[in-house]
Amino acid sequence: MLRYRRRLPHWIPDHSILFATCRLAGSMPSSGPLMLTAHNTGRFPFVQEDERLARVSSGPFWLRDPRVAGMLAGALRYGEAVRQFYVLHAWVIMPNHVHVVLEPRRARPEIMRWLKGRTARKANLILGRRGQPFWQDESYDHWARTAEELNELISYVEHNPVRAGLVESEDQWPWSSARLEADDGLRSSAPHLTGARSGTR
Repeated sequence: MLRYRRRLPHWIPDHSILFATCRLAGSMPSSGPLMLTAHNTGRFPFVQEDERLARVSSGPFWLRDPRVAGMLAGALRYGEAVRQFYVLHAWVIMPNHVHVVLEPRRARPEIMRWLKGRTARKANLILGRRGQPFWQDESYDHWARTAEELNELISYVEHNPVRAGLVESEDQWPWSSARLEADDGLRSSAPHLTGARSGTR
Protein backbone atom coordinates (compact mmCIF):
# COMPACT_ATOMS: atom_id res chain seq x y z
CA MET A 1 0.00 0.00 0.00
CA LEU A 2 1.43 3.34 -1.07
CA ARG A 3 0.56 6.38 1.07
CA TYR A 4 2.02 9.83 0.64
CA ARG A 5 0.92 13.44 1.05
CA ARG A 6 1.70 16.76 -0.52
CA ARG A 7 -1.13 19.30 -0.71
CA LEU A 8 -3.55 16.47 -1.48
CA PRO A 9 -3.56 13.12 0.36
CA HIS A 10 -2.75 10.08 -1.77
CA TRP A 11 -3.73 6.56 -0.76
CA ILE A 12 -3.17 3.97 -3.46
CA PRO A 13 -3.53 0.22 -2.91
CA ASP A 14 -1.02 -2.05 -4.59
CA HIS A 15 -1.92 -3.31 -8.08
CA SER A 16 -4.62 -0.67 -8.48
CA ILE A 17 -5.72 0.99 -11.71
CA LEU A 18 -5.53 4.77 -11.53
CA PHE A 19 -7.48 7.63 -12.98
CA ALA A 20 -5.19 10.68 -12.98
CA THR A 21 -5.65 14.30 -14.05
CA CYS A 22 -2.86 16.75 -14.81
CA ARG A 23 -3.79 20.37 -15.49
CA LEU A 24 -1.78 23.25 -16.87
CA ALA A 25 -0.24 25.70 -14.42
CA GLY A 26 -2.62 28.61 -13.91
CA SER A 27 -5.55 26.89 -15.61
CA MET A 28 -8.02 26.94 -12.72
CA PRO A 29 -10.19 30.08 -12.57
CA SER A 30 -9.54 32.50 -9.73
CA SER A 31 -13.00 31.98 -8.20
CA GLY A 32 -11.65 29.28 -5.92
CA PRO A 33 -9.05 26.59 -5.32
CA LEU A 34 -9.11 23.10 -6.71
CA MET A 35 -11.33 21.16 -4.31
CA LEU A 36 -11.50 17.56 -5.39
CA THR A 37 -12.68 15.77 -2.27
CA ALA A 38 -15.48 17.88 -0.80
CA HIS A 39 -18.80 19.44 -1.80
CA ASN A 40 -19.02 17.43 -5.00
CA THR A 41 -21.95 15.43 -6.26
CA GLY A 42 -22.31 12.53 -8.65
CA ARG A 43 -20.50 9.24 -9.13
CA PHE A 44 -16.97 10.64 -8.88
CA PRO A 45 -15.72 13.48 -6.68
CA PHE A 46 -13.73 15.19 -9.44
CA VAL A 47 -16.59 15.83 -11.87
CA GLN A 48 -17.43 19.37 -10.78
CA GLU A 49 -13.86 20.58 -10.99
CA ASP A 50 -13.40 18.87 -14.34
CA GLU A 51 -16.44 20.72 -15.64
CA ARG A 52 -15.00 23.99 -14.35
CA LEU A 53 -11.79 23.33 -16.26
CA ALA A 54 -13.75 22.61 -19.43
CA ARG A 55 -15.77 25.84 -19.14
CA VAL A 56 -13.00 28.37 -18.45
CA SER A 57 -12.46 30.96 -21.17
CA SER A 58 -9.15 32.36 -19.92
CA GLY A 59 -5.84 30.99 -18.75
CA PRO A 60 -3.40 28.81 -20.64
CA PHE A 61 -4.63 26.50 -23.42
CA TRP A 62 -1.24 25.27 -24.59
CA LEU A 63 -2.62 21.80 -25.28
CA ARG A 64 -4.68 23.24 -28.15
CA ASP A 65 -1.43 23.50 -30.07
CA PRO A 66 -1.27 20.31 -32.18
CA ARG A 67 2.52 20.24 -31.78
CA VAL A 68 2.18 20.10 -28.00
CA ALA A 69 -0.79 17.71 -28.00
CA GLY A 70 0.96 15.40 -30.44
CA MET A 71 4.12 15.41 -28.35
CA LEU A 72 2.12 14.58 -25.21
CA ALA A 73 0.20 11.77 -26.94
CA GLY A 74 3.50 10.33 -28.09
CA ALA A 75 4.96 10.54 -24.58
CA LEU A 76 1.95 8.73 -23.09
CA ARG A 77 2.33 5.89 -25.56
CA TYR A 78 6.14 5.83 -25.19
CA GLY A 79 5.78 5.43 -21.44
CA GLU A 80 3.70 2.32 -22.03
CA ALA A 81 5.38 0.69 -25.02
CA VAL A 82 9.06 1.54 -24.47
CA ARG A 83 9.58 2.50 -20.84
CA GLN A 84 6.90 0.02 -19.70
CA PHE A 85 5.96 2.25 -16.78
CA TYR A 86 2.25 1.40 -17.05
CA VAL A 87 -0.53 -0.11 -19.12
CA LEU A 88 -2.79 2.53 -20.65
CA HIS A 89 -6.53 1.86 -20.52
CA ALA A 90 -7.72 5.29 -21.71
CA TRP A 91 -6.46 8.84 -22.17
CA VAL A 92 -7.59 12.20 -23.49
CA ILE A 93 -5.77 15.49 -23.99
CA MET A 94 -8.05 18.48 -23.44
CA PRO A 95 -7.10 22.13 -24.10
CA ASN A 96 -5.95 22.74 -20.51
CA HIS A 97 -5.77 19.33 -18.84
CA VAL A 98 -5.14 15.63 -19.43
CA HIS A 99 -6.94 12.54 -18.13
CA VAL A 100 -5.38 9.07 -18.09
CA VAL A 101 -6.53 5.68 -16.83
CA LEU A 102 -3.52 3.47 -16.32
CA GLU A 103 -2.27 0.41 -14.50
CA PRO A 104 1.11 1.33 -12.98
CA ARG A 105 4.14 -0.92 -13.23
CA ARG A 106 6.24 1.56 -11.26
CA ALA A 107 5.46 3.76 -8.27
CA ARG A 108 2.98 6.48 -9.12
CA PRO A 109 5.29 9.38 -8.07
CA GLU A 110 8.01 8.03 -10.37
CA ILE A 111 5.59 7.78 -13.30
CA MET A 112 4.18 11.27 -12.84
CA ARG A 113 7.59 12.82 -12.27
CA TRP A 114 8.85 11.27 -15.52
CA LEU A 115 5.76 12.10 -17.56
CA LYS A 116 5.29 15.67 -16.37
CA GLY A 117 9.00 16.49 -16.38
CA ARG A 118 9.59 15.09 -19.86
CA THR A 119 6.56 16.75 -21.43
CA ALA A 120 7.01 20.08 -19.64
CA ARG A 121 10.54 20.46 -21.01
CA LYS A 122 9.49 19.55 -24.54
CA ALA A 123 6.34 21.69 -24.46
CA ASN A 124 8.19 24.77 -23.25
CA LEU A 125 10.77 24.25 -25.99
CA ILE A 126 8.01 24.02 -28.62
CA LEU A 127 6.27 27.12 -27.25
CA GLY A 128 9.45 29.15 -26.77
CA ARG A 129 8.95 29.46 -23.02
CA ARG A 130 11.82 29.53 -20.53
CA GLY A 131 11.93 29.06 -16.78
CA GLN A 132 8.16 28.88 -16.35
CA PRO A 133 6.02 26.04 -15.02
CA PHE A 134 3.99 24.13 -17.57
CA TRP A 135 2.01 21.75 -15.36
CA GLN A 136 0.33 22.48 -12.06
CA ASP A 137 2.68 21.06 -9.45
CA GLU A 138 0.37 18.32 -8.19
CA SER A 139 -1.93 15.90 -10.00
CA TYR A 140 -5.21 14.41 -8.88
CA ASP A 141 -5.67 10.65 -8.77
CA HIS A 142 -8.43 8.19 -8.00
CA TRP A 143 -8.14 4.40 -7.98
CA ALA A 144 -10.76 2.15 -9.53
CA ARG A 145 -12.40 -0.03 -6.90
CA THR A 146 -14.27 -2.41 -9.20
CA ALA A 147 -14.36 -3.50 -12.85
CA GLU A 148 -17.61 -1.58 -13.23
CA GLU A 149 -15.97 1.58 -11.94
CA LEU A 150 -13.01 1.07 -14.27
CA ASN A 151 -15.36 0.88 -17.26
CA GLU A 152 -17.12 4.04 -16.07
CA LEU A 153 -13.80 5.86 -15.76
CA ILE A 154 -12.74 4.82 -19.26
CA SER A 155 -16.07 6.00 -20.64
CA TYR A 156 -15.78 9.27 -18.68
CA VAL A 157 -12.30 9.97 -20.04
CA GLU A 158 -13.07 9.22 -23.68
CA HIS A 159 -16.38 11.12 -23.58
CA ASN A 160 -14.76 14.26 -22.14
CA PRO A 161 -14.46 16.18 -25.45
CA VAL A 162 -18.11 15.45 -26.25
CA ARG A 163 -19.20 16.59 -22.80
CA ALA A 164 -17.20 19.80 -23.27
CA GLY A 165 -18.94 20.48 -26.60
CA LEU A 166 -15.75 20.19 -28.65
CA VAL A 167 -16.94 17.34 -30.90
CA GLU A 168 -20.10 15.33 -31.48
CA SER A 169 -18.59 11.87 -31.03
CA GLU A 170 -15.63 10.50 -29.11
CA ASP A 171 -13.69 9.33 -32.16
CA GLN A 172 -13.73 12.85 -33.68
CA TRP A 173 -11.36 14.25 -31.04
CA PRO A 174 -7.83 13.79 -32.39
CA TRP A 175 -6.03 13.48 -29.04
CA SER A 176 -7.57 10.50 -27.29
CA SER A 177 -7.50 6.73 -26.97
CA ALA A 178 -10.96 6.63 -28.56
CA ARG A 179 -9.62 8.24 -31.75
CA LEU A 180 -6.53 6.03 -31.71
CA GLU A 181 -8.70 2.93 -31.42
CA ALA A 182 -10.94 4.13 -34.26
CA ASP A 183 -7.91 4.79 -36.46
CA ASP A 184 -6.48 1.37 -35.63
CA GLY A 185 -9.80 -0.19 -36.59
CA LEU A 186 -9.77 1.60 -39.93
CA ARG A 187 -6.21 0.47 -40.60
CA SER A 188 -6.93 -3.16 -39.74
CA SER A 189 -10.05 -3.27 -41.94
CA ALA A 190 -8.55 -1.42 -44.92
CA PRO A 191 -7.87 -3.53 -48.04
CA HIS A 192 -4.22 -4.30 -48.71
CA LEU A 193 -3.39 -3.05 -52.19
CA THR A 194 -0.10 -3.74 -53.93
CA GLY A 195 1.95 -0.56 -54.28
CA ALA A 196 -0.34 1.45 -52.01
CA ARG A 197 -0.19 2.36 -48.32
CA SER A 198 -3.17 0.92 -46.51
CA GLY A 199 -4.88 2.53 -43.55
CA THR A 200 -3.91 6.12 -44.36
CA ARG A 201 -6.20 9.05 -44.92
